[in-house]
Amino acid sequence: MSATWRDFDLFNPTEEHKMLRQTLRQFVAAEIEPQAEAFDRDEKFNLTLFRKLGDLGLLGISVPAKYGGSELDAVAAALVHEEIAASDPGFCLAYLAHAMLCVNNLSVNGSEEQKLRLLPNLCSGKSVGCMAMSEAQVGTDVLGMEGRALKQGSNYLVNARKMWITNGTIDENNTPADVVWLYVKTGPQKSDISTLIVEKSFEGFSVGQKIKNKLGMRASNTAELVFNNCPVPQANLVGKENDSMSHMMKNLEIERLTLAAMSLGIARRSLQIMHKYALERTAFGKSLNQFGQIQKYIAESFAEYQAARVYVYDTARKLNTSGSGD
Repeated sequence: MSATWRDFDLFNPTEEHKMLRQTLRQFVAAEIEPQAEAFDRDEKFNLTLFRKLGDLGLLGISVPAKYGGSELDAVAAALVHEEIAASDPGFCLAYLAHAMLCVNNLSVNGSEEQKLRLLPNLCSGKSVGCMAMSEAQVGTDVLGMEGRALKQGSNYLVNARKMWITNGTIDENNTPADVVWLYVKTGPQKSDISTLIVEKSFEGFSVGQKIKNKLGMRASNTAELVFNNCPVPQANLVGKENDSMSHMMKNLEIERLTLAAMSLGIARRSLQIMHKYALERTAFGKSLNQFGQIQKYIAESFAEYQAARVYVYDTARKLNTSGSGD
């Protein structure tokens, strides 16, 4: 009998996706779940565990194999974020900041020299990456940033303070990320924003502070990054000057997709906790899940979760078809 639409699994469209999800669930159960509560409570990033994601080929999930990546698609990226976030959202956020905000950005927008030099270590986990855009007074208002880079000989001299940067520091000693995908002003117009790749060894680059006492996502490190007369070689300019808006748009689709997939994982875990509580808690001699109102809450929450899941994975499938999720 030939295959029909009834045989199609939106969430695992190929055998490769099914195997990836199965591998992820086993890894999450064995490695991520046991440490999640402690690292969240202590506000620490599990760098050792993070590097194990490189062994699984996940840190460069969307990167072509020639640069050390796994060359998987947007559906694969979505399912990885869903599975990890269901156990440890903070750890997953650190993964997203590395794999999507930095590594995928570099894979899509970087030069051949930049990709050959930096991507292999980022894909293996030897290097940790981040993206720095927000400033103390500037978040989604990208054009309002004030950090600047001025040409000086063969370098750009960067003076900026970037705030709330996930993976900005990788430990408790304020060790900076190895690679920073930096957005900075390079001209007089508001839209004159350029992308520079800052490396940990560059003089004048440091961690100002690790942000503590966050309301959530405590297992991912969030930091202030300081660039004080930091010389960045012109070879580390991505594309052309004032071209950052193009870079942002090219990477935005898969960034937003994987953030949404993280929310799916959090929602799924919330449903599991809700159902467990309603099963174990009793009132008037019977468990809460026997009461119609509680059944309504659970059923509606499950329906909303399933609707969102269909939306996210259908979007991922369309990104694959359009080629925008590369």
